[in-house]
Amino acid sequence: MQTASVDALTINEAAETTGWSARMLRYIESIGLVEPGRSGSGYRLYGPPELQRLSTLRELLDERGLDLGEVGFALRLERESGLRKAIEQWLVAEPARPEHVSADDWLRFEQEKHQRLLADAARDARLSTSTPTGRRSDAISEGPAGGTWRPSSDDPDPSIRPSTTPMEIA
Repeated sequence: MQTASVDALTINEAAETTGWSARMLRYIESIGLVEPGRSGSGYRLYGPPELQRLSTLRELLDERGLDLGEVGFALRLERESGLRKAIEQWLVAEPARPEHVSADDWLRFEQEKHQRLLADAARDARLSTSTPTGRRSDAISEGPAGGTWRPSSDDPDPSIRPSTTPMEIA
């Protein structure tokens, strides 16, 4: 993090100058799109480079019909090659019936898988207030396709197991 010179604006002055609210400027910083300098006491300071980035960011959003989250996600794709690769794989993956599931049972299999995923998400939401990470470590672990499924002790029927092809990983 850089220390900015005295020739800069505070966050409130930058907000007034750019039309972004102070809250939005903090959000823009939190997703890594603009990183203001800091004063000796830690206050955000926006100099000409940061003000220019904010104005060109607004132009980009307006011209391309984007929102900040999309640009922030594009930055993540640029910085995180594993994320970029996982998304590229998912985009080109074709749906395929798991070998252990008959054609007649495929719809039921997918419905049950989604019910488990929704139940897991609800459980994770409840646990996130009581666990340090808020993540369920026994359900998904990193693997070559971005994740591999392992049954947990509370799965209703661990014999029905989702495929680990990129298309079928939630």
